[in-house]
Amino acid sequence: MIDGVLRTGANEWEIPMGYVPGMRVPGRFFLSESLGRILEPGAVQQLANVATLPGIIHHALGMPDIHWGYGFPIGGVAAFSIEEGIISPGGVGFDINCGVRLFTTPLVHKDIAGRRDLIDDLFSTVPTGVGAKGSLKVSPKALDGMMVKGARWAVEAGYGMPGDLARCEDSGFMKEADTRAVSAKAKQRGGPQGGTLGSGNHFLEMQVVNEIFDPVAAKAFGLSIGQVCCMIHCGSRGLGHQVCTDHLKVLEQATRKYHITLPDRQLACAPITSPEGKEYFGAMAASANYAWANRQLIMDAARKVLAKTYSIDYGDMPLVYDVAHNVAKFEEHSLDGRRETVCVHRKGATRAFGPGTSVLPPDLISTGQPVIIPGSMGTSSYILRGTHTAMEKTFGSTCHGAGRIMSRSQAKKKLIGKDIAAGLLKEGIIVRAPNENAIADEAPGVYKPSDEVVNVVHEVGISRLVARLSPVGVIKG
Repeated sequence: MIDGVLRTGANEWEIPMGYVPGMRVPGRFFLSESLGRILEPGAVQQLANVATLPGIIHHALGMPDIHWGYGFPIGGVAAFSIEEGIISPGGVGFDINCGVRLFTTPLVHKDIAGRRDLIDDLFSTVPTGVGAKGSLKVSPKALDGMMVKGARWAVEAGYGMPGDLARCEDSGFMKEADTRAVSAKAKQRGGPQGGTLGSGNHFLEMQVVNEIFDPVAAKAFGLSIGQVCCMIHCGSRGLGHQVCTDHLKVLEQATRKYHITLPDRQLACAPITSPEGKEYFGAMAASANYAWANRQLIMDAARKVLAKTYSIDYGDMPLVYDVAHNVAKFEEHSLDGRRETVCVHRKGATRAFGPGTSVLPPDLISTGQPVIIPGSMGTSSYILRGTHTAMEKTFGSTCHGAGRIMSRSQAKKKLIGKDIAAGLLKEGIIVRAPNENAIADEAPGVYKPSDEVVNVVHEVGISRLVARLSPVGVIKG
């Protein structure tokens, strides 16, 4: 492990005050010894830097998928006091509300095994790649609807079922959205991209449930052995990226205006209650809502392909859950025995609210929130549930994925996309992508082992294993 970091438990580590000058709280992260051997010193430095920010509460937190990012490490969590704290785009990321959703089907493995025609149909239906544009040409009024209502806009427009909304984090929208804080350029970029995956690590996967760890929670989530599911991973596309770019410039100036001293300019921020902070939060919330609408549109398209291919009812493909993992939110948490509203930044981290949390739908209150942790083309994805421990230790947060160990540029130099695809096909996994590089830079070998990452959060107790799903067909962005 890195010098100066203290071990406080089997999979728990602390960055003590003084690791970098100006720390207001310690850092804490969750990692196994083997994952610790590939931990980047820069990610630890970034987590310590986060601990210097005004108004931070208790700890700067890192999940086991932690790796170097912009300002905050990816896999980072931090909660801030409303009165004294800040809001920082570096704590959310450029892909605002990048997130994951999973829906089930009445199909079983033999129905989709080797069905290249199905994967081809999904690939031709859901636009992928850099700058991809969808067939849905939304009007300025409809775009505003996406940014204000989120997933509800899509459902009301006929792209889904009312029950979908109950199975989205916060019903698939943030009420604080302010479209006036979204630039014309951001809207121009977002208009043609509704219903598209985009590029990078975004994907649509057909998966099979092949292991159940918690039968009670699995039943509540609607999961059973052998069942075919569809997982969708994407975010707010060019609109969210532009919002982050626009407001970073404003908040860099605000950092100086409010005399905030930073160890890294990428942590540009403003007080939560300042005009600049409120404007960024409103634009970020609008982008998050756009992302929820985007995932709803993609799910609708995938459901329609499956319904047509297999003559199954659209209504027999319910949503398990939709989670965000790049967002800042106002949430109520218990602080030293009292309930208080704080601003929780999750960057590459998933909300994991435990049993009894009032914001969960009634049928999930006894189990806790479903948590979706995707794998990487050839590796398993996992469904977990939120816990009381997460509420106590991590402001109701857990990991969001495996976490990269090789950059995209390194992957493209070392790996050949067609060889990766051929190897996966031998394992029964069909892959489609816009080009070979899109396969190479997202190959399973460029990520930490997903099973080890989820084992850490399971053993620490900040989320608990429910089910394991294996990929059968993959559409890469």
